[in-house]
Amino acid sequence: MFYDGYAYHGTTFEQTYRCYPSSFIDKPQIESGDKIIMPPSALDRLASLQIDYPMLFELRNASTDSFSHCGVLEFIAEEGVIYIPYWMMQNLLLQEGDMVRVRNVTLPKGTYVKLQPHTTDFLDIANPKAILETALRNYSCLTVGDSIMVPYNNKKYFIDIVEAKPSNGISIIETDCEVDFAPPLDYKEPERPVAPAPAKGEAKAREVDVAEAEPKFNPFTGSGRRLDGRPLSYEPQPGAANSNGQSHPVASSSSSGSEKATQQNRGKLVFGSNVERSTKETTKVGAGKDRKQEEEAEKEAKFQAFSGKKYSLRG
Repeated sequence: MFYDGYAYHGTTFEQTYRCYPSSFIDKPQIESGDKIIMPPSALDRLASLQIDYPMLFELRNASTDSFSHCGVLEFIAEEGVIYIPYWMMQNLLLQEGDMVRVRNVTLPKGTYVKLQPHTTDFLDIANPKAILETALRNYSCLTVGDSIMVPYNNKKYFIDIVEAKPSNGISIIETDCEVDFAPPLDYKEPERPVAPAPAKGEAKAREVDVAEAEPKFNPFTGSGRRLDGRPLSYEPQPGAANSNGQSHPVASSSSSGSEKATQQNRGKLVFGSNVERSTKETTKVGAGKDRKQEEEAEKEAKFQAFSGKKYSLRG
């Protein structure tokens, strides 16, 4: 009959003993494995039963209902007493002299086991796989939830049994078992470096530098052209600008009277006979000047905008 992956025979060995650690007997080698020492009467009882070899047992703490599995090393203990590894007593929450129930079981051969070291020091060993294979030769079985001890180089490494297949308790005697490792209990993911945020003062300084680097708008930086194609009689001066930042040309002393009249009537359109009136005013203004300037004024006055047919607004 099978329970939780392992079998109990119709006639089984079951006995309650008082347990003690290996320090109570001159057998320190049992600390590096999972084998216990039982009294001779247990051997007599087991010999009379039809049990499977190698002998495997279940150890159960009745007060906490915690259990584990083990093998047997020798039958030389005192009657009513068994000696078990101290790390196994810790797994079963047992103290010296506590009562533990022993029952023989048959475990299936393991095909897969997942281990989790307590510390990352175990992974720093040059060849942890070889060390583990050597250490597990002293073990008969593994149970999910146990923490086994692996001694190496005068140091003890504790490893948890996280998962096992095909059952929670497996035999590892003469079997090929696949072994997998989980991250150690004290393993921490490396932190990714975070770029420091710039200070407020530096951010403001960068904004000011960017603003200063942007070119400022400067209107009317080109040269002027007349509608009749003639050259200008003045040159624009870069310093002349109004309150809106727009540049205006400054007339030279040789500018004609018609240009002054045009500046006075800026923004107004001249229709029909008003053009002649504007021409006469221009002639009067230039009367006191030499003949050359009068000729230039008359030539300039000949240019008229809207020089097509004249129409009266009165109809």
